[in-house]
Amino acid sequence: MTRFRALCTAALLACASGQVMADAKSHAADAEKFLILAHADKLAVPVYAQVQQMFAQRFAQAKAPESKKALLESYQAKANVALEKAVGWDKIKPDLVKLYTTNFSEAELKGLIEFYQSPLGKKVMEKMPTLSAQSAQMTQGRLEKAVPEVNKLLAEMMEKIQPAAATKKP
Repeated sequence: MTRFRALCTAALLACASGQVMADAKSHAADAEKFLILAHADKLAVPVYAQVQQMFAQRFAQAKAPESKKALLESYQAKANVALEKAVGWDKIKPDLVKLYTTNFSEAELKGLIEFYQSPLGKKVMEKMPTLSAQSAQMTQGRLEKAVPEVNKLLAEMMEKIQPAAATKKP
């Protein structure tokens, strides 16, 4: 009877672990589907563009002749290869999938997928880069107005600290 229970328990655990593995694969597949809908596979595109621009600026600053443009392009291509090794989609996807499966249940990911496939979700994805840039610009403008006051407060604090520091000297 004990052997029978042990076999039943082992069979039950094997079935359960198979279900858990299937659930984990399904969960990961949903995370990947969501990431594609959210254009996470394009996250590094701005980085590539910035590096390309950096090489072009250095090329221009060096006042390199147009005859050396092929050299610039070859180094830009080498930089793209280096970036692809570090932040290419195939490199960051496993970590992003893990991040999303850790923070969202499978049901939540299914809800996100449903939303991002809807007309409103598609509009959100279309408008989000512009909205993010405008929000950052608006915040930066407001922060610039606060800088003089913050600097004044910092100077006042330093004036109050420095006499205290001077009295502590032996």
